Amino acid sequence: MNSPEPRGLTLTQWLVVLVAIIGFAFDTYELLMLPLIAGPALADLLHLPLGHPISRNWLGYIFWGSAVSGGLFGLLGGYLADRFGRKRVLVWSILVYSLSPLAAAFSTSAGMLFFFRCTTFIGVCVEFPAAIAWLAELFPEPKRRERILGWTQAFASVGGLVVTGANALCVQYANSLPAIHGGHAAWRYTLITGLIPGLLLLMLLPLLPESPVWLEKRKQGTLKRPEFWELFQPALRRTTLVTTILFACGFGAAFGTLQLAPAQMVPGLPQVAEATKTRQTIEKQEAPLMKQLAALPPGSPERKTIEAQLAPLRGKKAPAMKQIQQAATKVQFFQEMGGLAGRCLLALLVTVIASRVTLLRMFLVPGVIIVPLVYFYPARTDLELLKWGVFVAGMLTIGQFSFWGNYLPRVYPVHLRGTGESFAANVGGRMIGASAGYVTTNLIAPHLPYQSTFAQVAVGGAIMALFVYALGLLLTFWLPEPEKELTIEN
Repeated sequence: MNSPEPRGLTLTQWLVVLVAIIGFAFDTYELLMLPLIAGPALADLLHLPLGHPISRNWLGYIFWGSAVSGGLFGLLGGYLADRFGRKRVLVWSILVYSLSPLAAAFSTSAGMLFFFRCTTFIGVCVEFPAAIAWLAELFPEPKRRERILGWTQAFASVGGLVVTGANALCVQYANSLPAIHGGHAAWRYTLITGLIPGLLLLMLLPLLPESPVWLEKRKQGTLKRPEFWELFQPALRRTTLVTTILFACGFGAAFGTLQLAPAQMVPGLPQVAEATKTRQTIEKQEAPLMKQLAALPPGSPERKTIEAQLAPLRGKKAPAMKQIQQAATKVQFFQEMGGLAGRCLLALLVTVIASRVTLLRMFLVPGVIIVPLVYFYPARTDLELLKWGVFVAGMLTIGQFSFWGNYLPRVYPVHLRGTGESFAANVGGRMIGASAGYVTTNLIAPHLPYQSTFAQVAVGGAIMALFVYALGLLLTFWLPEPEKELTIEN
């Protein structure tokens, strides 16, 4: 029989909960910078108009390449968490994802931005399985563990709201901030804010304990060495394969549809089309001057002449940029509010609905109908309708991510917990699922019969959403239910 659940949390446990809240929130904060800053950043670094096919291709490369990089290293991170401890891996991963956005803010090329977005993803992907295993093992009582995992993960969507607000402030006050590389691009200041949460977490983590379950098994000499091949032994094979593909479906909806809206759909909507056209026209005029400027040494008379020619163009472009970015920020805000609602709904239902399969289907069944419709119609035609559409799409898609944080610790033993979680999250989610962004923008969208690249991406996102939601719903018929009496100490 399970021991009775203690009535209250200790001071240390409250601190653990606080760190988990900050950690989950700012994992999302770091990741969701990209859809907010990608469009303007690539336009600046490539010296091309917003929505240019080359910029669209680079966006696909960054979304896909950074996710695959994160997936590869994240897989190793789960193994290291099982081998050397959850807390140690947490500290190093947080250090990586805190410093990377700071470096990305000073990018001078699209390639440099690409590299540091990859290292940001690596830090977050290494951190996630270690954090889930650590948190689950610190709260062995089943109902308390389910509630804490559900509610702390809900704060991941708060991170999306915070980064949306931070970006809005950076857009509003960019011209008042110190110049970077001679300009006041808002996307650079948004990236710099990524340093703040990591510093806070690194100050708090040394005060907290290692997982007592993992530590005790290591001291007793009963902790087995993790081996990847164990994930595919008969006892775990179906669990590993089905959870990996379902993770890929969830991330496919997020990366191949939801995250493309701010940068690749919103600028084509009628409410901001005039601002987009103005920006594109001015950027075409800027492009030859920017190329000349890049080849000239600092302080030369020729450089000053070109900068003088660019100044009035930048002044005309700034209001259009601000209007586009504000519209994108509004859509991002509604999407993150929907994600928060979905995670809270999961946290409320996780101790009420016993069947994990039924719980997951509550998100997939309505999603297979609603999410494709949102991106097929409002994402091409109406900003106001799109805001409410992405709220629902975010609720149904992002809510699924919290499901896995509760499910995975229950189906893998201690010595394989980080490895199993990282395989599903990183191979399935980051390496396969996140490639949906590249598939939508580079493989589906260019072949659709629409003149605007923005409309092509919107309909491509609808096609991707229909596919991954339908596949996910089908796979739930093979998803194993966790053993009812399985304890986290196993």
